[in-house]
Amino acid sequence: QVQLVESGGGLVQAGGSLRLSCTASGRTVSSYAMGWFRQAPGQERKFVAGISQSGGRTVYADSLKGRFTISRDNAKNTVYLQMNSLKPEDTAVYYCAADASLWIIHTTSNEYDSWGQGTQVTVSS
Repeated sequence: QVQLVESGGGLVQAGGSLRLSCTASGRTVSSYAMGWFRQAPGQERKFVAGISQSGGRTVYADSLKGRFTISRDNAKNTVYLQMNSLKPEDTAVYYCAADASLWIIHTTSNEYDSWGQGTQVTVSS
């Protein structure tokens, strides 16, 4: 299995931006489709964005299209989530996850094989 570590979370004012990173070890991240999920207090974990092994295909939660961008640098074994125009409702713990499935980007958490520990994002109003 691949080990994942997220970073880049923090406190930001509404309208600001953050870039989250997810660095993999143990196995090359290029073998995996990658996803970002988030979980707010008292809520279930929800899909944010996903990217194919090559980076050629991406999928986003409908409500986040245009504000969030997922990308990857397989040479650095890292996946990114650029978050712009942040809103207080974006406050959550953000998790990256790896999925060994080919030819599909899953949007449900149970399809993902490995998870990071999460990074807190707090957006103040």
